[in-house]
Amino acid sequence: MRLNDPLITCFVYKDQEYQIDLSFDVVLDCFDVMKDKTLRDGEKAEICLELLLNESIKGKEAIELWNYIYKEFIDIEFKQPIEYDLKGNPMPSRKEKSEKIIDIHKDAEYIYASFQQAYGMNLFKEQGKLHWHEFHALLNGLPPDTVMQRIIQIRLWKPRKGDSAEYKETMRKLKRMYAVNDDDSEEVEE
Repeated sequence: MRLNDPLITCFVYKDQEYQIDLSFDVVLDCFDVMKDKTLRDGEKAEICLELLLNESIKGKEAIELWNYIYKEFIDIEFKQPIEYDLKGNPMPSRKEKSEKIIDIHKDAEYIYASFQQAYGMNLFKEQGKLHWHEFHALLNGLPPDTVMQRIIQIRLWKPRKGDSAEYKETMRKLKRMYAVNDDDSEEVEE
């Protein structure tokens, strides 16, 4: 996302211009389609394109176009929040195995509550209006006192020297309670 570029509402792919609806709720509908195990990959791509482009595109062309749209406009990495030491200095980032810290489906109610808390924004009223990139930027920018950010901190917690056994056990229970299971990628195979 660049602040000096307009939000994406159209794009050119293989010399053809497409209008695209990247409202956050439409993108979330596409995620639902991609998780549907009753559909074949080609069907998933076709349905997602119908949702995003309001056009019927079939076969290999649908899969290629969906993969392009997903990579270019939808797949945005959720950034791990910066941790600070007691003096307020940023702590070095860990180069450990990348953990999934947000699940857009499992965390829906926490995300809704956090947007309401932080921005006074009712996400149901923003359906069809709030662009996916805006939604994502606001989600990444949630203040630390929101429920979603507190859950992220629990998910990222690692035991430290000096933590009491009781505190460690409480945090382990919370980590299990708020754990995120990895899902498959949203891209489809040709």
